[in-house]
Order: sequence, then structure tokens, then C-alpha cells
Amino acid sequence: MEKLKIAGGYPLRGTVKISGAKNSAVALIPATILADSPVTIEGLPDISDVNTLQSLLEEIGGKVTLEDGDMRVDPSQMISMPLPNGKVKKLRASYYLMGAMLGRFKKAVIGLPGGCHLGPRPIDQHIKGFEALGAEVTNEQGAIYLRAEELRGARIYLDVVSVGATINIMLAAVRAKGRTIIENAAKEPEIIDVATLLSNMGAKIKGAGTDVIRIDGVEELHGCRHTIIPDRIEAGTFMILGAAAGNGVLIDNVIPLHLESLIAKLREMGVPIEASEEKVFIGRSENLKAVDIKTLVYPGFPTDLQQPFTTLLTKAEGSAVVTDTIYSARFKHIDELRRMNANIKVEGRSAIVNGPVQLQGAKVKASDLRAGAALVVAGLMAEGVTEVTGLEHIDRGYSNLVEKLEGLGATIWREKMSEEEMEQMKSS
Repeated sequence: MEKLKIAGGYPLRGTVKISGAKNSAVALIPATILADSPVTIEGLPDISDVNTLQSLLEEIGGKVTLEDGDMRVDPSQMISMPLPNGKVKKLRASYYLMGAMLGRFKKAVIGLPGGCHLGPRPIDQHIKGFEALGAEVTNEQGAIYLRAEELRGARIYLDVVSVGATINIMLAAVRAKGRTIIENAAKEPEIIDVATLLSNMGAKIKGAGTDVIRIDGVEELHGCRHTIIPDRIEAGTFMILGAAAGNGVLIDNVIPLHLESLIAKLREMGVPIEASEEKVFIGRSENLKAVDIKTLVYPGFPTDLQQPFTTLLTKAEGSAVVTDTIYSARFKHIDELRRMNANIKVEGRSAIVNGPVQLQGAKVKASDLRAGAALVVAGLMAEGVTEVTGLEHIDRGYSNLVEKLEGLGATIWREKMSEEEMEQMKSS
């Protein structure tokens, strides 16, 4: 196991290139199961979730090669083999295997998904969708069993806007008989990305990116090539890093349209921003003003950027209220920021941030992926050295983070943990 060390106070300057979208990758890779010939996905991020999904596809008989971010999947010899636990427990998005395997094989056995611990994130809307399409769904000994004689198109209204349920129902419905209509669908760019891949494979999908998606089922899907969209959350994280500790940071390979809510809030704080078609420049930020944020489904402020943004607010003048309407448990980074001298208190679904304060280096632990990003932002802002453990969370979602930050001038490095430190981690 490793820990991350960050020496604060070194201004970031230069250009950073954003990787492919993690939240797209974890759905695009399972979608390849639905084809009858090889699919190539270009530009995948170098993250552990991608490697885990590669292993899972190989486990069910897929022939997979991954080189320089390009994955080629030959799904022709895949079988509907149960995946009850093991690697499935490592990532939340393993649930996309349910929709893909149900669509192709009309059956699947998938262990309950793992990933970040962000409180209850039920998959009841996914199950509602599968059942509407004609599947029988049971929970047996910690695994979800899905079985269907055949899948038939249906009208499905999602009780809550869910990215996962929208994509999963799409995956199952593209090879169902007849028309499926998903109402109150999520609108995230990653959904359009998955719909584009499926359409390139021969699926008939209309309305992706709106709240009503129509899918006319087809009997078979074929292979294709597809280039993944840039990661808007990684881009947003580097925009926040540029505002927090930058002296002129250019973010390349970004779609500014995907980040309008963040750009608006950064400008409101007083951050100088220039956005073009595929680039965003963050100028040196001084005398920042506190702003309130509330996370909402897309195109609202992303919950995945709430934690890094909360760290930035410690640098701003005044009191800010951060409300997370998506995940009630997404404030586990607050205690760690307090160790670093942050003046923050949590009240229900909100955190009140008072600033400005000078953060101090400390030993902190990442409890989940975006909390890890928040602590990296804090380490770069802080006086002294910050030590971050729980790197397995950061590695799930940020491709070559240390190398990218070093390229901007950060003093950051990884170190192996001692046996004593690992024992302390286990007991804490």
C-alpha cells in the first residue's frame, strides 16, 4: 500500500490534458457485451476501474486487449457466467453488467456492487426497469439474479432521476422486442456517450440527453469504433486546483458546455476564466468571495465536484453554505479538512464553510474517490507537507494524477507505507 505526500505552497502553472471520462468508461465497457463482433473504445483513462472491468469481461470469455487507452473487445465467445463477488465488489458501476448481460443472454448473476461508501445508493430503479422489460429479479445470498424468457419494450417512469438506472435500462432495452420509453431519464453527457456507442453498434435510440429516451429494440448489434468523451469531473477538479493553487493553468481536452454550472460559480467567486471550444484557462485567483452551492442532477452543480469545491471555499472571504441534495453522506472529507485547520461545520445535508483560513499540512485519509480529490486540493493549498492515505479510492477515478500535477510544478510523490502504518490503517 502507498500514501501520497504533497508539499504545499508551490504554484501550479502550465498545461494539463484531461483523460477520457471515468463515468462513461464504466458503462461503455460493459456495453461491448451486447455486440456480436469486436468493439474498440478509444481514449479510455488509465484507472483501476477500467482494469477491473477488463478482468470481468475476460472472466466471461471476452478477448480483451488494452493498449495506450484503446480497448478492443471481442465479445463473440462470451457466456453468461455468474459473477457473484470478487472483482464486482471493487466498483460501483459493476451493475452495468446486469443490463448488458440481460440484454444479450436474457439472464445474469451479479454480486451487489461495491465502490465508494456514500450511504444508501439503492438500485431499485434499475430493478423496476428490468422487471418492466419482463425480467424476474431476485436477491439470493448477496447476488442479484436476473432471468427472462424474452425482453419486451415497455414505458418506464423513473421515480428519481438516476444516471445508473437510465443507462442500465438502455443496455437491456436495445435488444428487447418493440419500443421502450424511459421517462424522467437522466441527461448527463455520459448517457449521450453510451447512446452514441450503442447507435454506432446498430441500436435505435432517440432522445438521449433529454428526459425522454425512446429505444426501438433490434435483434443484433455489431462491432464499431468509438472515442470516449473527456472527463468533465477530472476537468472540473483541475479547474478548482487552478483556482486554489494556480498561477495560470490551461486545461486541454475539455468540453466547457459540460461544466457551465462550475464555471459560473468560479466566476462568481472572482476566478478569472477564459473558455474556448476545447480548452479552459484559469488565471491566478486572489481575493475570492464565498458563494453558496447546491448539488443537483445535470445540468446542475455536480455532486462529484462538491468535495473539491468545498476545499476551495476555505480560501474565500465570508461564509458559504454547501448543500448536497444527491448523497447525504458526502461530507466525510470535512473531518479531514478540519485536521488541516479548516473552519467548517456540518448541519444535516449542508456544510457551512467560513474563510479565509490558511490550511496546514496534516495526515489525512481519503474515504472515497472525490474526498481524495478534495484532500489533494487541500494539500496543494496548505503550508507544509500533507500525507494522504486511502489512495485506492483516488486511483479508481483519476488517471496519472501525480504525473499531471508534477507537470504543472507541484511537489507531490507516492511512498510505500510501513507495516506499522498499514496496521494502524486497518485498526482505524
